[in-house]
Amino acid sequence: MAESDALAIDLQQVGTRFGSHQVHEGLDLQVRRGEILGLAGGSGSGKSVLLREMIGLQRPSAGRVLLFGDDIATLTPPQALALRRRWGVMFQRGGLFGALSVRRNVGLPLREQGGLDDDQVDRIAEAKLAQTGLPPEAGLKLPAELSGGMLKRAALARAIALDPELLFLDEPTSGLDPASAAGVNELILATHARYGPTMVIVTHDLDLLWQVCDRVAVLGEGRVLALASMAELADNPHPIVAAYFTDRRQAHAPAAPTAPAAAAALEAA
Repeated sequence: MAESDALAIDLQQVGTRFGSHQVHEGLDLQVRRGEILGLAGGSGSGKSVLLREMIGLQRPSAGRVLLFGDDIATLTPPQALALRRRWGVMFQRGGLFGALSVRRNVGLPLREQGGLDDDQVDRIAEAKLAQTGLPPEAGLKLPAELSGGMLKRAALARAIALDPELLFLDEPTSGLDPASAAGVNELILATHARYGPTMVIVTHDLDLLWQVCDRVAVLGEGRVLALASMAELADNPHPIVAAYFTDRRQAHAPAAPTAPAAAAALEAA
């Protein structure tokens, strides 16, 4: 397999500027197919901006963003639509429509794709909610009626509605208590075990980075300062990287649930 075929995402010399403010400058990043990659870095390092550029919500000032080998800036509208159907996005605040039930929110990508009647859409939406550990009655509630942890699960259910090859998760554990965050970590691993997608996760959560991610890209100074496993990053001498990973009171590798065990736990949910 050629190197390009092994990549889900290939960012080449990406530059991002807002007026006189340079966010990214000559940023390169390659995400391998099937891996779980974390994006870390301080506030203002451009993590969320980079995520928006990956999913085509924002165009970089310079450089190229390739998904599955396609430069997203050069695609025709039909090509762009076909590509978007290959990924799912879990937004930080859920991104669910408040006036729709949770089940209808999860079914929206299926309805937009077409080809299914309402009963089929509802059955698939209910199955996706069950796969994320939510009880059947949760699908009938409005998003505002869910707890923070349940809302995260509902947002993930919508992100996986089309069985995507690529998943983008923006701060999936933010605002959650430790027990709920640990449950989301296990859910991410179980989802990966079930579907095998490439995952890109923007997060500040060190436990998530340790337990879930295969590699972590640390952003700073407009570029990727380091790209490695958490164990390797813990010994990186760069001061920005060290500020994240060399505090041994936090940067320790807890035992991670294995993907098969996580998948089994999900099946039992």
